[in-house]
Amino acid sequence: MSGLQAFEKQSYLNLETFRKTGEGLRTPVWFVEDGGTLYVRTVANSGKVKRVRRTSRVNVAPCKVDGKLLGDWQPGEAREQLDAETDRRVNALLNKKYGLMKFLFEIMSKLQRQKYTLLEIKLTRN
Repeated sequence: MSGLQAFEKQSYLNLETFRKTGEGLRTPVWFVEDGGTLYVRTVANSGKVKRVRRTSRVNVAPCKVDGKLLGDWQPGEAREQLDAETDRRVNALLNKKYGLMKFLFEIMSKLQRQKYTLLEIKLTRN
């Protein structure tokens, strides 16, 4: 299965971002799909965000919480999404999808004063 269908009813996606050397780093993350785009909310100063700022090329695949793949890698383009309305809409979708677990993570994040950003991922091959 390819395209966005591969991510239907999945809780995690494995996000592969790339260092300057071309080495890929893979991270399982929560996500939602909205309007044909995948969104990931993550700590603003994380390595994956810094790598996406440098190069938009990513690969994504559905996975388990430990990163074990449940489907094939698919190429995509990612960028930081800074639109406040999109951020609110995606945050509401994440709340609905992950419920209490997300609420608990938000409490911890506020205590740690972490700032978050949104990554927008568009598949480049469907």
